[in-house]
Amino acid sequence: MNALLRRCGVSILTTGLLVAGAASAYAQPSRPIMVPPPGKAATDRVPILREVGVDQKLDQQIPLDLVFTDSTGKDVRIGDYFTSKRPVVLALVYYECPMLCQQVLSGLIGSLEALTFNAGREFDVVAVSFDPGETPALATEKRQFFLKRYRRPGAEPGVHFLTGREESIKQLAASVGFRYVYDPAIDQFAHPAAITVLTPAGHVSRYLFGLEFSPRDLRLALVEATSGKIGTPLDRALLYCYHYDPANGRYGLAIINLVRLAGLGTVGGLGAFILLTLRRERRQDSAVSQTATGIR
Repeated sequence: MNALLRRCGVSILTTGLLVAGAASAYAQPSRPIMVPPPGKAATDRVPILREVGVDQKLDQQIPLDLVFTDSTGKDVRIGDYFTSKRPVVLALVYYECPMLCQQVLSGLIGSLEALTFNAGREFDVVAVSFDPGETPALATEKRQFFLKRYRRPGAEPGVHFLTGREESIKQLAASVGFRYVYDPAIDQFAHPAAITVLTPAGHVSRYLFGLEFSPRDLRLALVEATSGKIGTPLDRALLYCYHYDPANGRYGLAIINLVRLAGLGTVGGLGAFILLTLRRERRQDSAVSQTATGIR
């Protein structure tokens, strides 16, 4: 009996110790989960993309003596496209680009289709490949694609697709602040998506960014590049109401000018009200005077 009690006591003690140990284990805080050291932030730019962008150089003169090759294989000066007193839409692209450049050209065509202005009459389009390895044959292919999509009679003399040597390409790109980089790992160029509107004298007038360009912004940019020599009086009035924002390459409402217009309208309205009131009072005074003298 005593042996049985001793065995039960040992069993109860052992069970108690196990339960206490388990409770103690659950009561202790767990160790922190090992987290790997943080990597690069998602907002970090790929190193090569730090060299890509547009440094806006408004009113910068491009070098007009740079030599390129047109789609027929003929050597031409870039200045040859600035002799007709028309603004120029410059698109720096490369013709074998698998995605971005095609979208830029398609976006430009879509915007031009919405304009009443016509290439070859109110402006010119000059596309220049920044890949020195591309050929006039590729330029011809892209030009034909552009004209087929654009579908404007008489546009051929105003649409030019060029290739060139590396030195000329780099000088032209630098003059408009267009920064691009060749990535040998994927055999492609990293580059921004933008077009540049140049004055008839070859000065940088405006930049438009993105893959789609607002027809209103492009029209205003073309009108502004010629100081209002093309376009309608309404276009010139819109330039008073809309202001170009270099930060995003878009035209936005010029609030201060709208306030001024509202002020002028208010002054004009008050002036008209006062003039009408004075005329009414004069007519009433004249009627009273005629009644007093018996004159009808």
